[in-house]
Formats: sequence, C-alpha cells, structure tokens
Amino acid sequence: LINFLISVRSKTSWVALLPAALLGQPVSLDSRILKKLGIVSSIILSLILGLVTAVNWHEILKFLSSTPFGESDPIFKKDIAFYIFSLPVFNIGLGILKMLILISLISSGIIYILKGSLNLTDFLSKFEIPGLKLSYKGKTEPKAQLHLSILLFLFLLTAAFATYLSLFKLLSSQSGSIFGAAYTDVAIMVPILKISIGLTVLIAILILFWGISGKLAPLITAISLYAIIGIVSAIIPSLFQKLIVAPNELVKETPFIKHNIAATRKAYGLDKIEEREISADKSLTSDNIASNNLTVKNVRLWDREQLLSTFSQIQEIRTYYEFVSVDNDRYLINDEIRQIMLSPRELASESLPNRSWINEKLTFTHGYGIAGGPVNQVTAEGLPVLFVKDLPPKSEVKQLAVGRPEIYFGELTNDYVIVKTKSKEFDYPKGEENVYTSYQGKGGVEINSLLKRLFFAIRFRSLKLFLSNDITTDSRILYYRNIKERVEKIVPFLTLDSDPYAVVADNRIYWIYDGYTKTSNYPYSQPQSLNEGSVNYIRNAVKIVIDAYEGSIVFYQTDLKDPIIRTYAKIFPHLFQPLTKMPKSLFSHLRYPEDIFSLQTNIYTTYHMDNPQIFYNKEDQWEIPTISEGQNEEATDAVQQMGPRHMIMKLPGEKKEEYILMLPFTPRNKDNLSAWMVARNDGDSYGKLIAYRFPKQKLIFGPKQVISRINQDAEVSRQISLWDQRGSQVIQGPLLVIPIEESLIYVRPLYLKAETGKIPELKRVIVAYENKISMEVTLEEALAKIFGLTRDEELPASLESTATREKKTAETEPFKQAQEAYDEAIHAQTEGDWSRYGEAIKRLGEILRRK
Repeated sequence: LINFLISVRSKTSWVALLPAALLGQPVSLDSRILKKLGIVSSIILSLILGLVTAVNWHEILKFLSSTPFGESDPIFKKDIAFYIFSLPVFNIGLGILKMLILISLISSGIIYILKGSLNLTDFLSKFEIPGLKLSYKGKTEPKAQLHLSILLFLFLLTAAFATYLSLFKLLSSQSGSIFGAAYTDVAIMVPILKISIGLTVLIAILILFWGISGKLAPLITAISLYAIIGIVSAIIPSLFQKLIVAPNELVKETPFIKHNIAATRKAYGLDKIEEREISADKSLTSDNIASNNLTVKNVRLWDREQLLSTFSQIQEIRTYYEFVSVDNDRYLINDEIRQIMLSPRELASESLPNRSWINEKLTFTHGYGIAGGPVNQVTAEGLPVLFVKDLPPKSEVKQLAVGRPEIYFGELTNDYVIVKTKSKEFDYPKGEENVYTSYQGKGGVEINSLLKRLFFAIRFRSLKLFLSNDITTDSRILYYRNIKERVEKIVPFLTLDSDPYAVVADNRIYWIYDGYTKTSNYPYSQPQSLNEGSVNYIRNAVKIVIDAYEGSIVFYQTDLKDPIIRTYAKIFPHLFQPLTKMPKSLFSHLRYPEDIFSLQTNIYTTYHMDNPQIFYNKEDQWEIPTISEGQNEEATDAVQQMGPRHMIMKLPGEKKEEYILMLPFTPRNKDNLSAWMVARNDGDSYGKLIAYRFPKQKLIFGPKQVISRINQDAEVSRQISLWDQRGSQVIQGPLLVIPIEESLIYVRPLYLKAETGKIPELKRVIVAYENKISMEVTLEEALAKIFGLTRDEELPASLESTATREKKTAETEPFKQAQEAYDEAIHAQTEGDWSRYGEAIKRLGEILRRK
C-alpha cells in the first residue's frame, strides 16, 4: 500500500499518454481513484497473505518453539532442527516477501508508465534492441527511477537469499547415487551457488546505483556475468559427473554413502536395533516343544479376515450391528499370558430397517459389547472358541468382562446423536423384546437453551433438531464420534496409525491409537511412502486412549527424546501426559504398531548394510518374502508380501515368553531365510528391536520354499482335491513363521467354507519343519506327528489336543445349557415374569430334544 501511494502521489492532477500502439488516444486518470483502488487491492492482498500464514500456523509455532536435535548435518554443520523447524518457515516467509515485492514492483511500474514518470523509450534505447521502436511522451523522473531501483534491489536480495536456502536443499536431493548431497553437489554445485549469491547481490547493488546515478554500463556487465554462470551451472555439473565421478564413483561417493547410511538409520530408529547371530544348528525335539508350551498355545490359527467373517455371521445378532475389524492383543488369564482376538460390535446406522431421523439420532445411538476369544482354540465344529460373546456380553474370564459395554465412540460412529431425550435409547435386543437405556456419561455438549439448539440446527443443517419435542434441557449432543476424526480435530499435526485397536480394561472398552511425528526434511535420510505422502524421519511419539463410552481422550507422550514431540509439548504444555501416568491396566496392552514396524523393516532390508562398499554394490540386499495365497504357485494373482505378525514366544536367550511383533527376511531374488526381526512389547522392553541373523552358509527354508513343499505334499493335495470335489471352498490361511529356540517351524491353517455357506471353519493345521510336513486336525497333533509322537495320550499333559478338549466340552455342554435354562425358568417364576419363564422352558425343551 505504501509503495502504491508513493507511486500515485502528485501535487496536481495528472494526465498520462499510453503508447499509441496500445490505445492511440490520451487517457485522463484521477489520482484519488487510484489511491482508493490501491487501498482495496492492499486489503484483498492482506487477506490472501493472512490465509497463507494461517494455513502454515503449525510450522510457524514449531519454529518459535523449536527443540534442538543435538546433531549436525555433515556438510554445513547445521543442527538438524534447522532443516525441520527453521528452513520451512524461511521458505514460507521468503515466498510471501517475494510476492509482495514483485506485486509492488509491477504495480508501481505500471503507474509510473501511466503517469508519464518513466520514459521507456529512453531506457530501452540504451540496450539497442534491434527492431524495437517506441514512441512515448513523457520524461523519466529521478524519484520514480529511484523508487523502482529500490524495489528491484529488494527483490534481488530476496532472490539471493532464496539461492542461499537452496544450498541446504542439496542435502535432500536425489542427483547422485544416494539420497542427499553427493560428490558433484559438494564439489561443484555449492561453489556455483555461492558465486550466484555474490553476483545477485552485486547486481542488486548496481541496480540501486543505477537508480541514483542513471548509469547502466556496470549493471549490464553484471547481468552478463550472471547469465554466463547460469549456463555454466547447467552444463558443468553433468559433465563433471560423467567425466570425473562416474569412472571412479565408489571412491568419490564413499563419504557421502556413509552420511546417507548414518542419517537413514538414525531417522528411522534403525541405529537402536540390536543384532544377534543364531546358529540354527540345533534340531528341535518334543522336549523343546513342551518347554515352549506357551508359544504353541498362542499360535495364531485364526486369521483376521476369516475371524471377521465368522464374527459377522454368528455374533452380529442383528443386521444393524457390524464388526469393523478384529484386534490382536494379549491378556493375563489364569496367571498365563494369552493372545486374544477382539472385535467391538458397532452400530451401522445405514443398516437400520427404518432410517428415520428419530431412529438415527435419538434411538439407535450406540453399539454394544465385544466378541472375542483365544487365537488358537477351536470348537468341534471348527468354529472359534469365544471367551466373550452374545448380547448382553457374557464373559467366561473376568479380564474380558465389560461393565459398560455401550460404544458411543468408534470407527463407524460417523454421525451425531442426541442423548438424554424423551425418546428411549435402544440398548440391545433380548428375545422378542428390546432393552432400552439412557446415557449416563459426560460426553458431548449440553443443548439446554433454544439458542444452542438453533446453532446446532444450523451447524448440522437439521430443522428437526431445533423443532423436536423429544429434546429437553438435560439433553446432550454427541458429535465428532468417529475416533479418527475426533483425534485429528485435536492433534492435526500428528499422523495416525491405520489400525486403532480396542482393549478391555477396568471393565470398560477403550480405543488405543498410535500417533506419529514425522518429517520429510531430515538431511541425507532416504524417504519412504506413508499415507500417500513422503517421510524420511518418524517416531511413534504418542499413545492416544479414547473412552468408547465417554469419548474422553488422553494423549500420552511415549518418546521423551524426540525433538518434534518435545516442540509440540512446548506449544501445547497441557496436552500431553507422561507415559508413567497411564494406568497399569492400559499400559499392559500397549503394542508396537505395525505401520512403523513395516516402514522400519522395509528400509532395513537395505540399510542393515553399514559397509559403504557392500551397500553400494547391494551385495547383501534383503527383501520381505512374497507368498502365494493360492494352492498352486502359478496363482500369481494372489501373491502378496508377508506382513508383520504379533505373537507370543520366548525369544532365543530369554527366560520367558513375551508379546512380540515379527517379520522374516530373505536375500534379494532368493527364497531361503536370511534373518528375522522382532519388536518387543512388554514392560521395560517395549519398543526394543532385535534382528536375528542366520549364518550365510546355512540354508534355512524360506516361506516361499515351504509353501511350494506344502503344495507338492501328496496328503495335502489329496485332501484339498477331495474338498474341492465336494463343492467346498478351501481357504489357505497365512503362513506363520514360529521361532522356537534357535530354530523355526512353519504353521498354516486350512479353512473350509461350504458352497452355500459364509462361515469359514478351521479344519486342518499344516506344520512344516526342516524336510517334514504334517497335516492334522489340530496343531498339537501335527506337532506330535513331526516330532515322533502319534497318539494324543503320548503328548505332554500341557499339550493335550485341542480336539480332545473340545470333544469333552461338546459332550458336557448340553447338560450345562439345560441347567442354565432350568435355573432361568425358576428365577423368572419367582419374579412372576411369565414371558421370560416361557422362553426359558421353550429353550430347555429344545436342548433336551437336541441331546
């Protein structure tokens, strides 16, 4: 605005002649109109710049509260915090400043031309441009020339500063053999950019000199030198790379390869990985299997996809309930750690039979309860054993008992609801009737006035919300109920894990979310893709706990060393709680997230090599195994990369079983196993990474080789063919890699789905060890066959066959059910509830007829 006012200022009204080639006639301009136009334009520009600044609020706040990393880059010796916190803000501020100066320069130049205060004919004639002829009336005023020269001077200074900042971008370039500044960048590009900075500053000074003196000769010389430098910078680096670096690339690039390896390992936390060698020489025996009983009891026979399909068929109860995902966790049951699969039963409002406003917003407000059980137990019918099931939830173990089973906040709760209204809230179905409830929590916002109702009606575009007679002064509106959306509204600067999981603690249902701090500006670190973006530094810095009933959220800071989360903790001093304040009942359910583990294992396939020569030649490159889900290897459409698996096992050299996340590696373009990596989850060991390497001279069968051998096994092929002939669909579950002692066994469950059915049943378990393959009804029987035992009675007592146990259970279950029905009938009779009495007697009759 100031530049505009300077440009239009005049003691008298003025008349300008545009070049005849443009208009051909004089134009009269009133300076008062131009001043008003300048004010309006400045206000609009200010709003635009304000919006640009507002969008980058978190970058500005991080800059103002930045925390040093305590580490410097190897080239410019700047603290890493400069690249993470300062450089982005400098680029934002520089962009805004350049735009302001450029707009001021262009607008002032146009005004001076219109005023006749700048004679372009005289100015351009000094450059003697052939064919250019201008006829323009007017005389260049010294003040106009000085004003424009100052603006050009400022613009070129910003250009010089932009070139200075581009020096640091070299550390995030991909011009050489590695990510980051390579030999050519440091030896050639850095000097060229520094010379460009000096010449730009010189040109800026000479332009200012022209504005004062009117002499152009020095300026023309400087511009010519700058053009030469531009040509040189476009040609020399590529020639230098081809003629000097390429013939001896390894020697030239070795220091920079070291920088890339060190930075990448640091940025992804790979420098903390403990590497251990295992001999794989010891053969397993039945004694080894028995001593690792807890590992065997927790082998994950139930795949998430198959279990979710089963839950949907036998536990959704009503069409408007839905299981979104199955979550893997561990619980201490009967003083023994057990791996459990849980799934919350959420309400899917789009599946309601009658989707009226009252039903969706006032009556059907929440999901109800969970279903879940151990990962390895199977009924006689091939269905999962459930520790907690039905409506209302019945739990066989106290650790999974839920006293507050209502789910008001979850993964499917995308719409607002209103609670504590005159309309009863549906709780759960019971026989032919429904049970109703009223929300007793503190979640949501009170709508105890007409003004609030009006505002919320406008907010949610619902006239019914304002006019409904069911809403009272005690009513509360719950919105932002989707847990992902709810968390993102509070901490938009965190990246959330793709898999929140439900846990049962203190008789309540909680959701646990993992929050990541990340950046793509870490110098020399190799970038990877994450959530459709790029990242080259990441930390699992926050654990987020959401109460499924109240909607309350607590953010626990898990990484005390991460400078990014420490910076956010400065910005929001009361937002994050120390992890030590997390209740023990929740702390025992923390698990290492699969998203970050997948990133780390993927980058570790290359960056486990810390020798520059081996790294350069990729001599020891690993890869994550790919396996086929089909029966034949030719079924390439079903080939997919193995994912990490949570499991309970005793790590080699450790004394007790623990909950870990595990993934194997194979050499590049080979199928044998080279290593496997685990993330520990329990107690003080949480977050520790261990990589177990096999000797290179030792051949350990990899997943793809094991699957090939399974598919070629006569007994397996014969059984699968027999099922296919009967019209059943055979589903081969994921191949499980189970480390025991210093060896490995492979386990693959087989599911069977009837031609017209939707419930997969676990029918067989395949075990592979060294050259042996066994397929039996249960895991224990398959292990017994491989390790020399053939009859259940020869199994160690701790490994009694699941099928045997289920057979016993199947024999006694009807008597138990009959007793429960009889007790229910007597209780109902005592209370005079004849409807419930009739239901119980009817159920008793059905059980007795079935028996």
